[in-house]
Amino acid sequence: MATRKEIAALAGVSQATVSRVLNGDASFKIKPETRRRIMRAAAQLGFANVPMRTIAVLDVHPQVEGLEDEYFQALRKEVEQVVRDQGMTLTYFEDAAQLVAGADDYDGFLAIGPGLIEPEDLERLHESLPYGVFMDTNPAPAWFDSVQPDLSQCMLDALDAFIDAGRRRIGFIGGRGLIMGLHARKEDIRSMAFIDWSERLGLDNRDLVYAHGPVTVDNGRALAERMLEEHPEGDRPDAIIVATDPMAVGVLQAFASAGVKVPDDIAVISVNNLPIAQYTAPPLTTFDIDQHELVYAGLETLKDAIARNRTCRHHLLISAALVPRGSFTPAFG
Repeated sequence: MATRKEIAALAGVSQATVSRVLNGDASFKIKPETRRRIMRAAAQLGFANVPMRTIAVLDVHPQVEGLEDEYFQALRKEVEQVVRDQGMTLTYFEDAAQLVAGADDYDGFLAIGPGLIEPEDLERLHESLPYGVFMDTNPAPAWFDSVQPDLSQCMLDALDAFIDAGRRRIGFIGGRGLIMGLHARKEDIRSMAFIDWSERLGLDNRDLVYAHGPVTVDNGRALAERMLEEHPEGDRPDAIIVATDPMAVGVLQAFASAGVKVPDDIAVISVNNLPIAQYTAPPLTTFDIDQHELVYAGLETLKDAIARNRTCRHHLLISAALVPRGSFTPAFG
């Protein structure tokens, strides 16, 4: 392993500075660029686990409140817990321009939330603070790393589970979202994956895709009502995949009002495993996204990017496990 003298020589700083950085001295004031230089030198010489201290969080709130934001509220709490456990400090920014203005004070940033960031703001952020990891979204894959749940695999797993249970007329209810890249067209990866996997599996269900509008309880109910209206009894799906638990709450409300029995008439699988999923009628079968793993992987990815001055972007997918409840019992469950 490299000595601190060798790291100091490569980074162009004193041994005392290297020692205080490697020891994680919270009282030691040092410019982020100097810290990054030490981290890169240490990584180049084979010294692992150089601690980060100053991390910015770009917290782009969605344009909704309450149940619809519960997933991101939980993700924020997980970020705070993991960062606290690793002895780092956080500063929150709700606006990319504010983070650009204060970029010199931070080693890197984590981004949370589905709110829209304008392309020009993303470009300025990349120029001023290129070490960033977007969690659960990926608006600029050429400029920043990302860690996301593998929602495409969730859609395939849900389709497979329904097919194994003998249900092949499978619909989808979802809302708008962000695809990878700086595109004007907003489309959620879940609806894209559902359509793609359905075609590959030979399912004729294009007329059962209802994916537009906000990811809210009210919109879930409205889309389900429209689906039932346009597909009367005899033409209805026997299973539905819903993009998020909040939307699924609205879907269950619409089904209950129309006398549709879940899961006998229509089985339902959702995504997120929010606490509310246990208390719906019936309780929701839903994919559990491991937020601790998302945050941990995000921090490790950020450390790696800073330490190696990495310009090749990494995009990690985290698997999600299906939690069976009353809205659908898989054949394997």
